Amino acid sequence: MTTHTRHTTSAKQQWAQGLTVFAAVLLMLAGLLDIFRGIMGIAEDDVFVTTRNYVFQFDLTGWGWIHLILGAIAVVVSMGLFQGAMWARVAGITIAGLIVIANFLSLPYYPVWSVVMIAFSGFVIWALCVGGRDESGAFDSAPRNG
Repeated sequence: MTTHTRHTTSAKQQWAQGLTVFAAVLLMLAGLLDIFRGIMGIAEDDVFVTTRNYVFQFDLTGWGWIHLILGAIAVVVSMGLFQGAMWARVAGITIAGLIVIANFLSLPYYPVWSVVMIAFSGFVIWALCVGGRDESGAFDSAPRNG
């Protein structure tokens, strides 16, 4: 392997590692914010705006529990992403997708916050899908060391 090829491979690996860390940090933030949103929904239903004519009307305490659980799972998965675990990559994409769905369904109760969380989760999905591939195109599941 030539020096140029090694440098290119190293740059690609660093890019992939950077995207994985980016996804882990964003998923950790999204998880913590979802935990706080869940606590708000469980403790104080009057913090949220209620809309009468929304198709997906649910009890805000129920939404609080959903966001609390999704947030806790997101935090655990983000810790796995920091370790470079393949299960965490798959789980991260899955949990970020569920966070997008939950925030879409609860959009009228906290609209600006829901849009921010959807954007965070979208970036997590993008970073986990793009980063972490080796030369063959397969995902590299080996732990990454700096």
